[in-house]
Amino acid sequence: MTVTYSNYELKKNELYETEAWATKTLLKHFPVSGVKVWECAAGNHKMADVLRAAGADVFTSDIATYKREHDGIFDFLSDRYDYEIFDAVITNPPYGKQNKTAVKFAELALARCSGHVAMLLTAKFDSGKTRRHLLRDNPRFLAKITLLDRISWEDNGKTGTEDHAWYLWGPRPLFRSPSLQFYEGKADV
Repeated sequence: MTVTYSNYELKKNELYETEAWATKTLLKHFPVSGVKVWECAAGNHKMADVLRAAGADVFTSDIATYKREHDGIFDFLSDRYDYEIFDAVITNPPYGKQNKTAVKFAELALARCSGHVAMLLTAKFDSGKTRRHLLRDNPRFLAKITLLDRISWEDNGKTGTEDHAWYLWGPRPLFRSPSLQFYEGKADV
């Protein structure tokens, strides 16, 4: 398999903002009305705004302030233990080299939220054998929603070469059922 890297220069804190259609795709399968959501890599609140419009009670945090103020400024990857209780963590985390930062975000989100976790990650995130504990071997893993269109991280219509998907985890079921896979595009929202 050949990996093609995008031509994007790595931004400080990996601030790549999610287009509204990508978050709306998640909401087709994961309604958030009345849900207390933590957006822990909130950037400029593009995802948080869509979640709020859908009726979620959203708490935003990030490692830094950009154009919008957050409810909290801190590093999600820190050893901090005084977190509020949330029904869900929904975010587009920084990926880091070889998705190692994204793995840490997923592990901590699952440890800090016993409810639902939804993360926008690379579509091939589930291909890494070092991630079995998050996916194949994790009874909380529920579904993957593959985006059929590529995201424009600059919101200018130009896309990179990477495909993305939503990965969803939920409360531990009484029995292990097979995870679901959906394929969605902009026109499906």
